[in-house]
Formats: sequence, C-alpha cells, structure tokens
Amino acid sequence: MLLSTKRLFLAATLLLLAVPVLAAAPPDSTAFSVEAATQHYLNSLTAAQKASSDAYFEGGYWLQLWSMLYGLGLAAVFLKLGLSRRLTAWTQRLPGKVLPTLAYIALYLLLAHVLSYPLDIYVSYFREHQYGLSNQSFGEWLTDDLKSLALSVVIGSVVVLILYAAIRRTGRRWWVWATGLVGIIMVVAVFLSPIFISPLFNKYTPLPAGPMRSQILSMARANGVPADNVYLVDASRQSKRISANVSGLGSTIRVSLNDNLLNRCTPAEVQAVMGHELGHYVLNHIPKMLIFLVLIIGLGLGLVDWAFHRLLGRYGPGWGISSIGDVTGLPLVVALFGVFTFLAQPGFNTIIRTQEQEADVFGLNAARQPDGFASTAIKLSEYRKINPTPLEEAIFFDHPSGHTRVLTAMRWKAEHLGK
Repeated sequence: MLLSTKRLFLAATLLLLAVPVLAAAPPDSTAFSVEAATQHYLNSLTAAQKASSDAYFEGGYWLQLWSMLYGLGLAAVFLKLGLSRRLTAWTQRLPGKVLPTLAYIALYLLLAHVLSYPLDIYVSYFREHQYGLSNQSFGEWLTDDLKSLALSVVIGSVVVLILYAAIRRTGRRWWVWATGLVGIIMVVAVFLSPIFISPLFNKYTPLPAGPMRSQILSMARANGVPADNVYLVDASRQSKRISANVSGLGSTIRVSLNDNLLNRCTPAEVQAVMGHELGHYVLNHIPKMLIFLVLIIGLGLGLVDWAFHRLLGRYGPGWGISSIGDVTGLPLVVALFGVFTFLAQPGFNTIIRTQEQEADVFGLNAARQPDGFASTAIKLSEYRKINPTPLEEAIFFDHPSGHTRVLTAMRWKAEHLGK
C-alpha cells in the first residue's frame, strides 16, 4: 500500500522492456499461419526461462497484497500505538497554524518511508538481484532511494498541506475540491518532471548521430513527432532491462529510449519499440491518462471520506483524531486510500493495457517491423509472464502479455505479406 502511495508523489514510467533472447523469424509464405508463427516465438523460450519469468511475475501478485497489508500495519503503529498523537504533540509547539501541520506531514512521510524499508529493500533491491535484473550496488540503490525520499518529503509535504487546506475550508465536499487540486498538481508535475525530476536519477542526451538516429527521427517526423524531442538515457546504471517511454506535457514532452535498448537489440527491434512509443505521443496517451487518473483519485477520495467518518466515531477518540481535517488522522487517510488503490488495481491495469495495445498497433503500422516487435515481446519474458490465462491478464497485467503482443504482430504480418 505504501508503495502505491509513494507513487502518487513521484512520477512513474509508461513502458518497461527487458534483455535479449533472439528468436529466428518464421519464413514468409502464402500459407502463413498466425497461430503457428505465434507459437514459433513462444517456443523460443526454454522451460527454465519460462519458469523464472512466471515465478517473478506471479510473485508480484502477492507483493501487491503484502504491500497493502504492510501499509495497514504501519497505520496501526501510528494510530494504535500512539505515534501519530506524539508527532502532533511535538509539532504543535511550533509557531503559527501552517508550520505545525507542515512539520507533522514531513515527519510522517519520513518515518513511514523508514518503517517501510524492510519491504522496500526486498522488493526493489534483493528481489531484482535475485532475478538478475539490477545493475546497482546497494550503495547506488540507497543513493537513488534517498533522492526519492527527499522528493517525497519536500514535494509531498506541500501537496498534502494543500489538500488539508482544502479539507478544512470546504467541509464534507472536500474530496471534490481536493480532486481538482490533485489534477492541477499532477499536470504541473508531469510537465516539470522531464526537466527537474528525471535528470536527478539519469542523464538524458539527444540521440547520437548514426543510422539508427536517422531512422528513428525519420519515423518521428513522418508521424508528426518533434524530431528534437528524442533522447537517450543511461538506464543501464540501474537496470538490465530495455525500455523506452514518453514523458512530459506540451512543450516538455519527449520520447526517450535507454542505452540497453540500443546496446542489446537489433535495429528492427529498436524501430519496433520506438514506433510503439511514438504511438503514445501521437495518440495523446499522457493527457488521456491524466484524466483517467484524476477520475480514479476522485473516486478514491470520496470513498476515503465515507470510510473515514464511519471509523471516526468509533475509533477517533482512542487514536486522537477529532475530524478528517485533523492532520493526526493522516495515517488513516493513507491506509484507506491504499486499500482503495489495491482494490482498484485491476481497473487501472485495464486502462493502461488498453492504451498499450493501441500503441502496439500504431507502432506496427509506423515501424512495419512485426518480427522485431515479436522478438522484443519475447524479451519481456524475463520479468513478465509470457502466456497467462485471459483472466490473469485482465486482472494483473498493465501491459499486454507477450503472447498477446506476438499474436498481434503476427496478425499484422499476415495482412501485409508481399507488401
């Protein structure tokens, strides 16, 4: 749950891809079989590779549950054990009305992050090394984590302070006003992130000159994407995964590919991935996703308000909470919103997966590299289950599965044989 909450304070990426396992493309023929060609790619994975990717991805199902339960445990530490009341008592000694609230929020975010370290270290460091996905030493990982912590405390404190101001001024309709404020804050954050946030963790440079740059920029120009907004990022300092993403908004929007993508993939695969990312740009997926996120957050805040007041009468006095505008109740707000995000995850996954599928089709039409796209989908298998059941994919996958993506590519290829 806390992992989900922290993602509200920091921006996230749109697409993650992994390491190469090259597969030979099935030959073209007039008797081309979509099903056989799809199975050809799926069979390129060994049983050991499938078992490893299944174990990694299926373990993530449980981690969502453990994260939510861990967050509830942290809320109990703050509320039942009285840590929240003590923080309030300490911060109320500060002068003014704003400073005590701001100090409480900052201390809460700091302590919650520190108390979540056992789970965070396992999920983000040890587990990534266990499956061979991380390039970072513990010191490097901790440095990045401390940067994230600083951003969470500084930016998160201001954001939550604004939300509490809305709560205190607007009464029981606070969640409506707070939703609007969150929407504005998210737009500003997405706009500024490529300029001020992402460079704190990685170095972004214009794509270097060469045939690959020329091919990508040509494809970008052909699809109306500003050619000077394609960047290379040194993601190999953190991970072995190949990836690309679209970030920013308006004048700051950019398409970025990481150095693993260039170093580990064939030109056809790079073109296929970048065609997909250009699809996110052309199809305006970032502003659309912002709208969906604001609506989901609004629903969540409304449910938090309902649940908070249900609990307030019974437990509020014992926890030292007088009203929803009392900052002492912040751990309860976070816990309730964490439960909501856990329950809403399948719906959120479906929204993202739908956009990813749209970008997949756009990328196939833009890059015209179905085999490059299929082999890239196979490479995702290092950290994403390749062939889930339909129900499993609908609930847990925020991107189409490898099977779905290879099948999409082979269907496209079947319709373009000889062209």
